[in-house]
Order: sequence, then structure tokens, then C-alpha cells
Amino acid sequence: MPGLRDAILIDLSPETGNINELEDISGWLLHRETNLENAEKALLTNSFYVGIAHFDWSDPLLRPQLITFFQQHNQIAWIAIIQPEQLRDIELRRILFENFYDYFSLPLNENISNLATVLGHAYGIFHLQHLESDAAGMDDEFQMVGTSPQMLDIFDQIRKVAKTDAPVLITGESGTGKELIARAIHQRSKRSAYPFVAVNCGALPETLIHSELFGYEKGAFTGAAQRRLGRIEAASLGSLFLDEIGDLDLNLQAHMLRFLQEGTIERLGNNTPMYVDVRVIAATNIDLEKAVEQGRFREDLFYRLSVLNIDLPPLRDRGEDKELLARFFFKKFASDHNGQLRGFADDAIDAINNYAWPGNVRELINRVRRGMIMSDNRLITAQDLKLSEDIVTNEPLRTLNEARAIAEKQAISHTLNRFDNNVSRAAKALGVSRVTLYRMMEKHHMDGRDNFSSYGAH
Repeated sequence: MPGLRDAILIDLSPETGNINELEDISGWLLHRETNLENAEKALLTNSFYVGIAHFDWSDPLLRPQLITFFQQHNQIAWIAIIQPEQLRDIELRRILFENFYDYFSLPLNENISNLATVLGHAYGIFHLQHLESDAAGMDDEFQMVGTSPQMLDIFDQIRKVAKTDAPVLITGESGTGKELIARAIHQRSKRSAYPFVAVNCGALPETLIHSELFGYEKGAFTGAAQRRLGRIEAASLGSLFLDEIGDLDLNLQAHMLRFLQEGTIERLGNNTPMYVDVRVIAATNIDLEKAVEQGRFREDLFYRLSVLNIDLPPLRDRGEDKELLARFFFKKFASDHNGQLRGFADDAIDAINNYAWPGNVRELINRVRRGMIMSDNRLITAQDLKLSEDIVTNEPLRTLNEARAIAEKQAISHTLNRFDNNVSRAAKALGVSRVTLYRMMEKHHMDGRDNFSSYGAH
């Protein structure tokens, strides 16, 4: 309809509050979806800058799905509509702070006009960010930042593998953007109009991951009050992204192998095989060939998954992309912080280019956000980024592998110290599973109790 701006309205909790008055909000055409699966499809087939989400945070089964959904779709300015008493929940407040542009409490009543104003502001800001993506070095085709030869080669590989239905294995260190690559493959494939479903194999407990992947029938176990489709079925005709596939339990590896070989699954409580048409994309930050040698990963599954392979370069090897990414994320977060900030000081750019970045792009994002918060000046310094003390210039020369090991161990030690050696919280902060973190600690002879004051390679 001419003159109207588009927004997606995700109404997951119609029984907890009437938001029908939003349908007539002036100047907007709202595309209403009542479940996350349909919302995922709508986001894949439409370009939205803003969205409204009405949900019931008190539903414990819905919470992890909400967290994953909004983290995956942070390119949209989300506005939440929630029950006021739910704001007492600390976790909800954190989710709102990290993933939402604003929120409104029910009932809306006279706040409708305020919501329309906020929606307009959010639309304008996020629209400008999309328009400025070219200047920030973002590739229009893949919506990723990078002009280095390594990334141009990755873009070429994406174009090629997107044309096929063969499984893809994406390898690379934690924080290098493996899920972004998986999404780019999906969006360029013939399956782009269908769901992209992501599963973090290392984040789900072993007791839940089977039912999460394959689903279950009503009565299959205590608490199974109704049939539930698994993630594989939810991705029907689309793409299934299995992140941290190396952390998958050996028993589940057998089920996954059978699915890849036969294209069929069995829900818990139902022995009837069901055909599911899905393209599988897997990712890992561990050496799967070594895991095969050690008996931690099935060799037959490894070969099934790695028909096509894309190996992502670490940020330290991406040359000028480091500065390009820093400036891109500065622009992305500028509206949330000090309005006087104008960019980076020379010492900050030097530090960004010289730092080893053990946490890769994920760490760069955190450093930039920290610098924007801590800076008292118009330009962010290396000290604001907390890079001045992390770059030691008088150390003896080391090989690249030695420097990489030192940087990795330093990042693990700093994070463990920060969280009082709580491995679960440290793993979450580092963006890896507990299994992966334990494996990395073992490699560096760390047991989580030492107060590591030196970072020499062992």
C-alpha cells in the first residue's frame, strides 16, 4: 500500500493482552505472525528494518527460543510488548537491553501514539545504517564486511556451494562468523524461501538435544504433553545449521549419520521413519580429523558432512579488514552511545591492527562497544578498548603458532579470572561450549583453579 512502511509483528501471546489496536497504527503496514517458525520465514522473504514482539516471558519453554531468535535477527530494531510484572525478571531485563530498541508495557492504551513515534525513529536509524553499509565496506551480496583477499575468496566459495544441495562443513576459530557464512549460503540457494534453522550442538544438554533435533510424540516421556516437531522437521525444505557439531554426543552422531544417509528421522515415541528434505550445513572450531583419530567423532559422519568445506580465516590474518570492521561496528552502535564520539584515535587503530584477536570478530565487537562506553573524549583510544595493556611490545619474537597459543591461553585465563573460575559462564562469554572450553584448557594445561599470571606456551 503506497505511503505505508512495513514492520513485522510477532504476536506469541494473544491470551496475555489484546494488541489488536496495533493493526490500525497510522502509517504502518504490520505483517502479523503468531509463531517463531513463520516469523523466520517472513524475515527470510521480506526486508524489515523494525519489528514488534509480543511474548510471554513466563513460559520457560519459550525463553531459550526467544533468546536465540532475537540474537540471530539483531539487524532489526525490535520493540517489545510485555506484561509489566515480568520486568522484575533480571534475565528479561538483560535480553531487552542487549537485543531490543525499546519496550512498552501492557495495556498499551494511550501509549499507542508513543509506540508509533518510537517505531518511526527506529525505522529511520536502522534504514540509515543499511544505506551506510557500502561506505563501511559491507558486501551487498552477502551482507558481510570484508575486502581482504581471504574474504573475497570466501565469498566466491559461498557462490559455488550455494548452487548445490551437498552438505557443507564450515571450519574456523570461535568468533570468525561461521553462522553468517551458513546464512549466506542458505540465502543464495534455491531453498532461500524456506526456513533456516540453527542448532548449537554444544549448548544443549545431552538429555534434551535428541528431542530438540528429532522431536517427540505426545506421551513419549514424562512432561511430553503434546507432539513437538524437532529442529530437523522445522527446517523442512530449507537449511539446518548444526553449530559446534564436534560436541555432538557419539550416540546422536549415529542418528545424524542415518538421517544424512537415508533422509529420514524418527520422533521419540514413534518408530515410523519420516522423510525430511533438508540441506545440512555444519560448523566446528575443533579439528574434526583429530577428533576422529581420538575416537570422539565418527569417521563416516565426518565424510558425510565434509563433502564441501569452507575454512574461515582468523581475524588476525585478515589485514585491513580489522580496521574496516571496527569502523563498521562503531557506526552500527553509534546511536546507543555518547553522541560526541567521532571515531578512533590513531593509537586505537594501531592497537586494532597489531592485536592478535584470539576471540576474532566477536571479541572485536565487544572491544568496540566497551570503548564507546568508556571513552570520555571525541575519539576512542587504545586504553578505552583495553588494548594498550594487552599488547606487549618487548616480548621476544615468536612463531605464529606460539603467538596464537599465547593469545588463546591469555583470553581463557582472563575470562576464567573474571568469572571466578566458573567454567559455564566463562564458556558463554568466550562463545564456546563447556566441552570445547575444557578441551582448550586441557591443551594449555589449565585446570580452572590456577591464577595464571604468565602466558608462555607449553
